[in-house]
Amino acid sequence: MDSRDWIREGLRAAVSGATAVPLAVLNIPLFVLFVVSLVLTPVLGLGLVLLPLVTKLIRTRANLARRLAARWGRPIDRPYLPRPQRAPLGGLRHYRWIMRDPATWRDLAWLLPGAVLGPVLGLLAIVLPVYGVEGILLIPLLISLGTDYGYGVIWPISTLADGFLSLPQGVVILAIGVAAAPYPRRADAWITRLFLAPTRAAELRLRVSQLTTTRADTVDAQAAELRRIERDLHDGAQARLVSLGMTIGLAEELVGADPATARKLLAEARETSSAALVELRQLVRGIHPPVLAERGLEGAVRALAMALPIPVTVTAALPGRLDTPVESAAYFVIAEALANATRHSGAGAVSVDLRHTGDMLLAGVTDDGRGGADPAGGTGLRGIERRLAAFDGTMSVSSPPGGPTVVTVELPCALSSPRTSPSFETG
Repeated sequence: MDSRDWIREGLRAAVSGATAVPLAVLNIPLFVLFVVSLVLTPVLGLGLVLLPLVTKLIRTRANLARRLAARWGRPIDRPYLPRPQRAPLGGLRHYRWIMRDPATWRDLAWLLPGAVLGPVLGLLAIVLPVYGVEGILLIPLLISLGTDYGYGVIWPISTLADGFLSLPQGVVILAIGVAAAPYPRRADAWITRLFLAPTRAAELRLRVSQLTTTRADTVDAQAAELRRIERDLHDGAQARLVSLGMTIGLAEELVGADPATARKLLAEARETSSAALVELRQLVRGIHPPVLAERGLEGAVRALAMALPIPVTVTAALPGRLDTPVESAAYFVIAEALANATRHSGAGAVSVDLRHTGDMLLAGVTDDGRGGADPAGGTGLRGIERRLAAFDGTMSVSSPPGGPTVVTVELPCALSSPRTSPSFETG
């Protein structure tokens, strides 16, 4: 970490500490409201309406704390049980869902410790930087205006000369404060994770829910792929083969009476068979490209890049082959990202970077186009997310207006065999 990153992180920690103080104060009224709504439940059923509203506020506050903890290296998943169907607000079923969720009580248990430790750790992150700024700016200003300030950074001061002596002290204290500010924020993130992170049982529930969702997405994607193959076969190769059979049958009838016409029909049949063969090859290439089986992911991506109408630079460090399903998924994900860059971005150049680190395949596709890509605004990027979800992969998109657009893919996988395919450059 260079000096600029160090200063930037320290200032970010100080600002985070300043905002943590008022946020932590909100925990106390939220705790009181929850207890009151719980007590009022037997009273005309008021708690049936009030408690879900208060719980929603508590969960919003807890989720904010989880996001802040993630910024300091402590990511926390949301552990809440999914809301049951037909559970209207104010109903008994909705109330039971809240009361039976262990995460509700973990949030409640965090409120009071968070209300105490949050301000303390927040003040620890800002007290030294503020004290240093005081010595640098405030005290010399007050002394120069003739105000008897009476307090210095380390010792009392009463003259302008004493005030300016506080400048180097303030710089040192500010530097120490900026360097130390991230540590209270990391401690606060650790405490937040201790209370608000999912339990082992909650993690298993979340995992089951995630697998259920990804399984459904995978089944839908496979069904759509089968429909596409059936449609392509019906509209393409199958129609040509039917036409081929009819042409050959007609040629058989004319071979004795009109040999010249029969020969023309056989020539047409040969052309039809060639076209059908080309379509079948294209269809097979869409299922699993032969170049992928022969050269592996790196060679297949380079071959794909050479066929695009814009320059594509491919850099790769893959010391071995991936498992076939993962390799196929990674190939089609990169192909989709390159297709998006070619069709929609207006880019003049694209770069692809492939790396394997530990048990993770990292792939990045960067273009210098107009930017503004949004996964929620098109089917291409959503299709990439669905394909990756089947393998627990993730995708992130950075595409500010004006570009560049960077699509980063992380795909858990292991290398199954050393690389034997030849490498070549693509530019």
